[in-house]
Amino acid sequence: MSQTLSQDLRSRVIAAVGGGMSRNAAARRFGVGVSTAIRWVREWRSTGITTAKPKGGDLRSHRVEAFREVLLSAIETQKDVTLVELAAMLERDHAAVFAPSTIWRFLDRHGMTFKKNSARKRAGATRRRRAAGGVVRSPA
Repeated sequence: MSQTLSQDLRSRVIAAVGGGMSRNAAARRFGVGVSTAIRWVREWRSTGITTAKPKGGDLRSHRVEAFREVLLSAIETQKDVTLVELAAMLERDHAAVFAPSTIWRFLDRHGMTFKKNSARKRAGATRRRRAAGGVVRSPA
């Protein structure tokens, strides 16, 4: 991803074009790409804004956050509900389509993760400790 150019440079290019210079000439004079100068001037003429737009970040999580209470109450009602079931419930009851991965990220943001196999891992570790301590297991 390219780096954001300085606000000063952006303002100087816009001022030069506003003063009568062509976009191509302003781009050459200030050492920026012609398409960059064209975009900056277009944005300035349509909105009056000369600052760069924010880069990156989350642009869509607000959609699933709108269903926060619905999701949390569904989880409270049925503790072992799956991500696919939650996605199907949102689509069926609220006509909102979300991928299971979106719901997982929502739950992760709210600190609600659960691994069903963690209990099995702990039980396996206990068995290994017993075996290492000299306790002989009966043949199965």
